[in-house]
Amino acid sequence: MKILLTGGCGYVGTPLAQRLLEMGHDLTVVDVQWFGNYLKPAKGLKVIQADIREVDRIPFDGVEAILHLANVANDPCADLNSKLNWEVNTLATMFLVEKAIRHGVGQFVYASSGSVYGVKEEPEVTEELSLVPISDYNKTKMVSERVLLSYADKIRTTIIRPATICGYSRRMRLDLSVNMLTMQALTKGKITVFGGNQTRPNIHLRDMIRVYEHFLAKPELRGVFNAGFENISILDIAERAKKHVPAEVIVTPSNDPRSYRLSSKKLLATGFQPKYGVEDGIREVIEAYRGGKLQDREENYNIRTMKKLGSLA
Repeated sequence: MKILLTGGCGYVGTPLAQRLLEMGHDLTVVDVQWFGNYLKPAKGLKVIQADIREVDRIPFDGVEAILHLANVANDPCADLNSKLNWEVNTLATMFLVEKAIRHGVGQFVYASSGSVYGVKEEPEVTEELSLVPISDYNKTKMVSERVLLSYADKIRTTIIRPATICGYSRRMRLDLSVNMLTMQALTKGKITVFGGNQTRPNIHLRDMIRVYEHFLAKPELRGVFNAGFENISILDIAERAKKHVPAEVIVTPSNDPRSYRLSSKKLLATGFQPKYGVEDGIREVIEAYRGGKLQDREENYNIRTMKKLGSLA
């Protein structure tokens, strides 16, 4: 299959691209490469360094499926430049799907976010609940979803709302809960938890990749699907990391109200079963650090890198 993968040099995109190539797909990666390019040259791989807002630079001829991962990721980065956030996350998504339809692309899979639900009191947050995004980043994801669903009669559309992802990638992120707290234990001997009682859903990176594989193989599955399997508190994550790396856990006040328990029963009903979890993510970060593959560097934190790059307008 000929696949277009946006954001293919990112934390998820890098190992996802590798997996798609292993499966024999013909892959075009489009990525602005703010955080570098960790992809190795390979047969069937074409990498284009481009801003997805420049849709005319993106080749669509012969593309059968699009995996759209490229975005300004997380709340702090989105808050740096609201105009950039809306242009990249929402406007570019509209341009992308419209051009895909004109070129007869059959399938469009979009990486949204489980954070679009906002703060929920329900014991299980299902796809049927209302979306009440509380940040600019969450809002761009919600609006992008609605744009894509408005074209659902013209292209097979699947929207995935992932939980917070954990685990090791060559293009590493240390600003995600499990990865960050584990690295704090390794480098400082202390884990700082803000609040701690907030419940968040999690998904391992390898399962996230398997979710994309799952939907590529089942293009008839359309609509919105949550993807998260372990709903645990931030404090619980810290305590789990502490079991592997002795460290002091320090709890401080937090003004972050986000707390919700993602339900992925709809995804499970399609035949998908998770294989990995938070404990695997913790072990991977420890192994990578102790094996010399991972260091606590600025480029592993999105917000720090984007601040260095300036406004990126």
